[in-house]
Amino acid sequence: MLSLSEIVLWVSDVVVQHQHWAPPIIFLLAFGESLAFLSLLLPATVILLALGALIGESGIAFWPIWLAAASGAFFGDWISYWVGYHYKQRVAEMWPLSRNPQLLQRGHAFFERWGVLGIFFGRFFGPLRAVVPLVGGICEMPQLRFQLANITSAMIWAFGILAPGVFGIQWLSGWFG
Repeated sequence: MLSLSEIVLWVSDVVVQHQHWAPPIIFLLAFGESLAFLSLLLPATVILLALGALIGESGIAFWPIWLAAASGAFFGDWISYWVGYHYKQRVAEMWPLSRNPQLLQRGHAFFERWGVLGIFFGRFFGPLRAVVPLVGGICEMPQLRFQLANITSAMIWAFGILAPGVFGIQWLSGWFG
């Protein structure tokens, strides 16, 4: 079993050696980080933060990477919403949520309290990111409202997860270089 640091190093090495693979890798990581069931198992946030720094250091263009991350996050939440909408309460019986029923309960409470803003802000809070879109679907939130919150939060989240590494490294190298 690989450690988190070994996984980060391996993904970073792949991106450095094969820069044309950076957008699809970033898309898949952001997608996995946003997909209801997979996000509970995938340490993508740490990998994406590391890749942000790597991108800043290597000179890979930021905006295609940002678009890949935003798209992956958008589609991950959309599928999560769809699963919740179609399977309703049966998702609580699916692994890994069946082993962590409190996550779905916390996501439901968060969604009930904040509604569409819960979809937007849920993306920025670790475990809630995995379940709030699912709950939005279970509660039959209107799709247009869901998608507006989904796309705006995905764009901001992608910038926030990648930009500190990209622009921080560039700023530091300009300051100290």
